[in-house]
Amino acid sequence: MIVIPAVDVKDGRCVRLREGRADAETVFSEDPVAMATQWAARGAQRLHVVDLDGAFGKARQTAVIAKIIAAVAPLPVEVGGGLRDVGAIESVLEAGAHWVVVGTRALERPFLDDISRRFGRRVIVAVDSRDGKVALKGWVDLSALTPIEFALALREQGGASRIGALLYTDVSRDGTGRGPNVEDTVALAKASGIPILASGGVGSVADVAALAAVADAGIEGVVIGRALYTGAVSLAEAMRAARRA
Repeated sequence: MIVIPAVDVKDGRCVRLREGRADAETVFSEDPVAMATQWAARGAQRLHVVDLDGAFGKARQTAVIAKIIAAVAPLPVEVGGGLRDVGAIESVLEAGAHWVVVGTRALERPFLDDISRRFGRRVIVAVDSRDGKVALKGWVDLSALTPIEFALALREQGGASRIGALLYTDVSRDGTGRGPNVEDTVALAKASGIPILASGGVGSVADVAALAAVADAGIEGVVIGRALYTGAVSLAEAMRAARRA
């Protein structure tokens, strides 16, 4: 299992949200490029970059994202946030991203067929959950589907064999440090048969170790944000805990 530092960009700054709420942000740096290079210098194996403006339907932070990717190259970067059409996906990949993270539009058959044909396993599908349901539109609305139902629907469309991974986030834990939802993460991994990147709630090295202990269920990585920025978790310690799996 690998540890993936998160760099969330909003209004040109590096921020973290609490429980996915746009009105509950903490600014950790005015320079997200510098933050990204810091994680690269500390030995990160991969970065998770999110354009929060794009996720909430605002003007995309395309230029900043491109600068981050260039600054940390050749470190692989996955990029998400409002990638709802092929043009947006292509622009991120052309900027040097190794993977793109798309949301619930992946359930739309023509869209899934198109992006999987064009980009294959460079596509990661985000499964954001709140109160047991898949969250939509920047975590604002809820669908009728549970995360497992969403994943099974994706499998029925052939998506399981064509995408790189699922990124599972329990939004109610995101940015809280209350610990990841290990039980639901494992359940999703087993039910879907798709590699899982876990996200949301990591607040200690013990949380990383708890995920690493069940990594053989299909959990390939964990995305960590606020805990790294506050110093509650050091990247080096998290990586050591993850390697023990």
